[in-house]
Amino acid sequence: MTAVVNEDTWTARRINRTALITMVVMVFAWAVDYIDRFSIGMALPMIGAEFELSKTQQGWLVTVFALVYMVCQIPAGFLADRYGSRGPMLVTLLLWSAFTAMTGMAGTFGMLLVVRGLFGVCQGLFPAASFKAIAERTTPGNRATVTGVMLSAGGIGAGLAPLIVGPLLMAVGWRHTFFWMAGVGAIIGVVVWTLLPKALPERLSSLPRDEVKTPEVSRKQVLKSFVVWKFTLLFCATNMLNYGLITWVPSYLLEARGLTLNQTGVLAAIPMLVSIVTTILGGWLFDRYFHDHGRWYLSSIALVTVVLLILMVSAETTAEFTLYETLALAVFGMATMAVFGLPLRVLPTAVTGIGMGVMNFGGQVAGAVAPVAMGWLADAFSYTAAFGFLIGTTFLTAVMAFWVPQNPAQFTFSPASPSSAS
Repeated sequence: MTAVVNEDTWTARRINRTALITMVVMVFAWAVDYIDRFSIGMALPMIGAEFELSKTQQGWLVTVFALVYMVCQIPAGFLADRYGSRGPMLVTLLLWSAFTAMTGMAGTFGMLLVVRGLFGVCQGLFPAASFKAIAERTTPGNRATVTGVMLSAGGIGAGLAPLIVGPLLMAVGWRHTFFWMAGVGAIIGVVVWTLLPKALPERLSSLPRDEVKTPEVSRKQVLKSFVVWKFTLLFCATNMLNYGLITWVPSYLLEARGLTLNQTGVLAAIPMLVSIVTTILGGWLFDRYFHDHGRWYLSSIALVTVVLLILMVSAETTAEFTLYETLALAVFGMATMAVFGLPLRVLPTAVTGIGMGVMNFGGQVAGAVAPVAMGWLADAFSYTAAFGFLIGTTFLTAVMAFWVPQNPAQFTFSPASPSSAS
């Protein structure tokens, strides 16, 4: 009887307040995640010069992180579903801060690779737990909006990273820059753990069972779901653009355009900061208009982005390059929740961790492939060839948009076996 009374205290105002606080807390956590993760892109020229690395070797410093991060996604989903979101997020935030500091201590290229790999383990446990935190604390009707705001922190972090890391690199060098970021990350980890509100009852956080074809879904069913893996491959295609631009635009501006490190920081930040607004807008549009009609929405966005990337590659001046890069990322930012929105609405809260772990696995395949593939293309051919790789993957996104389902009725799972774990 007491449990029923407690559930009845979840008024609309309290539900919205829980979603709002969760959204703000997760924005801070993801912003630190992206600042720590993508600061390596700003530091690559200094690290490359100190250790005499080729662009392909520099790309491996990003790719080794992405490979380990990728492998951790599905186990992270199981951990999030088993232990909830709060504990895993605190542990990962503290540990990745420790390995951020250790990056600055590395004395050889081999040691850098090891540390970046361990950094990938720590950060790899975070996304599934954070998606789980959102699923536990929002209703399906506002989940894409809240998740869109959380994921916009990628733009915040990637946009602030050049503005923060660039001056730090110039002032204290790349090693001490990582020490400073480690301290801030540890503080944010404690703040996230302290402020994250209580989860909603499951009756509020999951779709009514009559809106999906399978009454109950186990973690094994999610892991074996062809539909979930379709969205995983789609996220792989879409995430190539973000990883490719974040990793190689700073080096391109320094080497091909002859800019200083501070100038590079400002120009690299502009597209990421603009994408913040459009990522949030994309989540709101999905919740409001496109939650059952995502195919044309996603495909149209991808095709417009392809045109803008072609204009970016052919730009004659640095200003034109930055303008078209900014427009491309701004437009493509609206596509994020067209990828995540339907799975987040359909997956029951109890299995959100594993579902998002599988999907994020695909995104991190992109993180493993794009930096080193583009580094090789830049070494073997030119930066134009490297950016051409991103044009191809973005066009692939437009095609794949028609391959995935676009409403809850089409999002099916195989029947559960008698031995399936819940």
